[in-house]
Amino acid sequence: MDVSMTLWVLTILGLGALIAADFFIGRKPHEVSVKEAGTWTVVWIVLAALFGLGLLFFGNSQASGEFFAGYITEKSLSVDNLFVFILIMAKFAVPSHLQQRVLLVGVVIALVLRTIFIAAGAAIIANFSWVFYLFGAFLIYTAWKLIQEARADEDEDEWEENRLLKSVEKKFGVADRYHGTKLFIRNNGKRIMTPLMVVMLAIGTTDVLFALDSIPAIFGLTQDPYIVFTANAFALMGLRQLYFLIGGLLKKLVHLSYGLSVILGFIGVKLVLHALHESGVHVPEISIPVSLAVIGGVLVVTTITSLIASKRQAEREAAAGVTDADDTAKDSIGA
Repeated sequence: MDVSMTLWVLTILGLGALIAADFFIGRKPHEVSVKEAGTWTVVWIVLAALFGLGLLFFGNSQASGEFFAGYITEKSLSVDNLFVFILIMAKFAVPSHLQQRVLLVGVVIALVLRTIFIAAGAAIIANFSWVFYLFGAFLIYTAWKLIQEARADEDEDEWEENRLLKSVEKKFGVADRYHGTKLFIRNNGKRIMTPLMVVMLAIGTTDVLFALDSIPAIFGLTQDPYIVFTANAFALMGLRQLYFLIGGLLKKLVHLSYGLSVILGFIGVKLVLHALHESGVHVPEISIPVSLAVIGGVLVVTTITSLIASKRQAEREAAAGVTDADDTAKDSIGA
């Protein structure tokens, strides 16, 4: 898709205005209700859909299809990332009225990082076509790793700080409590970080890891930097509201890792086939309509099977609870 510098500038300004509006809406720390989160989640999804339709009417069907495939994939990966956000919030006991501020800053950091990675990825792809093999292999490895982690069935209910974060805490020091939205305070004449600053750094450092998965994935669906950037931007926007909307539902998506592993593996194979085709090898290439069908189908199946499995698990736990209660009652009577 041929994108002029004017369109790039207008797009960046438009997205910047949306981010500013989102920041203005959430400038005052408060607890986000389900109604508020649901309303704004719908708004962001509608805006993304309108942008995709705009590409169809003012661009072409190929660009529109690539955008929707990239948007759905990046949104799915972002939902998986919310698991980590929840663990970080729990680790640092972030007050509910401050969580939206943390998430907003996290989204901005993620957008900046992904913009840098997109520019670097586009430059590398333009000069070195063999990088598709590298991206494809990385995604296939990531898919295998996700399956291994899911099969391990280990309940990771706590997030561990990385070495970088620990070293920063040791150097600057951390206050023993939150001080509203302040990031630094003076303590005995020394400037130290507040827990809020630590949480934002934690979100920011994990954003780097998230980008390592998402950028190769979307480059497997499109090599157009404009579509890669806009799909990532729209996928990240609304992530803050989505966190409050489906925070409880996330725990029920027990098969999400399997679904994402299938999607990443599929895109990895697609990248390898594309690389072989670029090298002159006659192999079939996977079209965007097929990619959309596979990605959408996998997500639908994963969601349905996850909800069924969660319901059955809840029924088993309820039955076990009733049995334990009966046994306790019998013991009491026997005594």
